[in-house]
Amino acid sequence: MGIGRRKTAVVAGVVAAAVLATGTTLWATDSGPFRDSYCWGAWEQNSGPSFLGEEALRKSGSERRSTESAAPSAARPQGTCTVAVGSEVEDDDSDEPLTFEESVTLEFGPVPAEVKEHRDWLARFFHGSASPLPDGLDGLVAGDRGMLVLPSSCDRDGSPTVVTIRSESSGDGHLGKVAMPFTIGTRADVLRMLLDAANTGMDKAGCAPAQPLRSSSPMVTVAEDEESAGSPLCRIPGMRFEYDDRSRYKEQVGAVTDRLQTCSVVWKTPRMPDEPSALYVMANGRPADLFKGMPEGAGQGLVRRGCDGRRTVFYGHVEAGLQDRGHPSDQLVFNRFVESVGKRIGCGSGEGV
Repeated sequence: MGIGRRKTAVVAGVVAAAVLATGTTLWATDSGPFRDSYCWGAWEQNSGPSFLGEEALRKSGSERRSTESAAPSAARPQGTCTVAVGSEVEDDDSDEPLTFEESVTLEFGPVPAEVKEHRDWLARFFHGSASPLPDGLDGLVAGDRGMLVLPSSCDRDGSPTVVTIRSESSGDGHLGKVAMPFTIGTRADVLRMLLDAANTGMDKAGCAPAQPLRSSSPMVTVAEDEESAGSPLCRIPGMRFEYDDRSRYKEQVGAVTDRLQTCSVVWKTPRMPDEPSALYVMANGRPADLFKGMPEGAGQGLVRRGCDGRRTVFYGHVEAGLQDRGHPSDQLVFNRFVESVGKRIGCGSGEGV
């Protein structure tokens, strides 16, 4: 038995060395030497939300697997990892089973450089359903997503490094593939996963602070649930859009603090993911740096102000479905957002901060 154990250890070591040397994507199930940890050791089985525990494997034919890039390093401080749970059940209307998959994707690195991808990223992680992080941490978290801006020691080429988590879920059968909502866990669960991923990534990238990032305070929760988009939009006087009678636009009014204010609009379609339609954000401090690289100016929907001594950014973007429905114009709706929120938090009138 001792020889067998030594042989297993040698094989595992050779595989691990090959992965580290090449950056090859690695798939693993909850068996053998990989069963206990995922994403460069950031998360362990049976720690935190039920997604990482035995409960997630109780469905028929369930299996947990993960794939990860090479770990972040000082030379290349970025990486991605996905943990997925798949299951299947018999389909009474087909010889093929119904298959389901729930996954959580972790990313460590800069925000996307391309403008379209950058806008999509902002719409996902500044969503109105997310709560701002407590204890001086810069970011937001919801039950299905999370984003954390890392300390300046991890900045790269003058831009911040960010850790993000997002969930996806789908079912596939004789009627085709259907996207479904999937909640990873409570906000506290997602924050714990976010901090574990951040501390692990920073340690491997060589930019970790003297003390690991921690949080013990309760989060500010979003007071209102998603509701039909109306006038005024985002509950700000003067922000008006015109909708048709069959509108499926829903708005989520998010955080309203001195550091952050968010409001997102989506188009609802049955059996499909929400389609982002509009986003309005005020952010100051480190999160304001996440808007670098986007076209700036009031006509581009991005202005900077000095607000009570804080570097502050105001951002607004309307997707094609809602464009040209602002009253009296999309531009004046954005200007009203800047004026109203800026007055609330003590902004000056000048740009270029």
